[in-house]
Amino acid sequence: MKLVVRVKLLPTPVQVAALAATLHACNEAAEYASRVAFERNVKSRNELQKLCYHDVKDRFGLSAQPAVRVVKKVVDAYTTLRASIRAGNLGAEKSRRRVKAESKPISFRRWAAQPFDDRCLSWRLDARTVSIWTTAGRVKDLRFACSPEQLTTLRAHRQGESDLLFCDGMWFLIATCEVPEPEVFEPADWIGVDRGITNLATTSDLDNFQGRRLQRYRRWHARKRAELQVRRTKSAHRRLKKRARREARHATHVNHKIAKDIVAVAARTGRGIALEELHGIRDRVRPHRHQRATQSSWPFHQLEQHITYKARRAGVPVLLVDARYTSQMCPRCKHTSRSDRPTRDRFCCRRCGLAGPADVVAAVNIRDRARRAWVLVNVPLPTVA
Repeated sequence: MKLVVRVKLLPTPVQVAALAATLHACNEAAEYASRVAFERNVKSRNELQKLCYHDVKDRFGLSAQPAVRVVKKVVDAYTTLRASIRAGNLGAEKSRRRVKAESKPISFRRWAAQPFDDRCLSWRLDARTVSIWTTAGRVKDLRFACSPEQLTTLRAHRQGESDLLFCDGMWFLIATCEVPEPEVFEPADWIGVDRGITNLATTSDLDNFQGRRLQRYRRWHARKRAELQVRRTKSAHRRLKKRARREARHATHVNHKIAKDIVAVAARTGRGIALEELHGIRDRVRPHRHQRATQSSWPFHQLEQHITYKARRAGVPVLLVDARYTSQMCPRCKHTSRSDRPTRDRFCCRRCGLAGPADVVAAVNIRDRARRAWVLVNVPLPTVA
């Protein structure tokens, strides 16, 4: 499986100037190549390279290999756009978003990331330095900082390109690593995981990962956003974007911690992880007005992605099951009714009297459905006489 390792660069002021000039030149060249591709309706990398390779080199001061990387970046951007259109991510054929995307060439910001291959970038992992091509010449002994785990991953599994990125006043290199996947083991049982807003994740083992702190953190950011939005200045707009990135990083960190704990328990006990199939839930549910912001910022899909890729690295099986009525069905007598859940936190079966936390009951139902689904999946094929 492919993973990315992001390391922080520690450049000197002279190196910062060279890196900034390189990013600006590469993205200006990408803008030019994008206009050529749009006007000529070019889809092939070889064809676009024939049209604008020499212009990119001569007009923007790029060497041969960086010019090739710029052309490939443009072609990849148009390939991604066409794939999004085919998948319907930009709406119907005459929708406003799709018409806007198809009516103009793709643009590249001045500080957009730029890929470098091994001809333009070389790593010195023991010295924790890199040597990178710039428009001002080769910059050597550019220091970087990373954790020991990241250094081990880079040394053992780094492959392909590395992206130069400038974000929030800091320079980063994002390296692609091809990490081998262990074989998925046969689970002895399953851990049911119920995802929610008040409790981000609740397992059938009674582990509860509450989301109250994250909700308070989001409400605090919402108040700060409201204060900045009324100002309507460029400075306020920059601070709004910075706060949005900070809030997203915090939510991602929380999901990483939850996923790490769940996968560690599953790997240690030889069990699989069962999750609800929640895709499209925002389209199926119409919340009240005061609940819309909370539901739209609910990072359930990101938590599923983190659990899935961490489980793949550990060889833990992951199974998605039907989410219908998991919090309204009694796991003992299978009685299903909305009245079985009188409040958000409490479950009480009207038939057999089983009572307990509603999220735990939902997690147990998810675990039971995974048991039945795994048995059906692994039934041997009937032999033909």
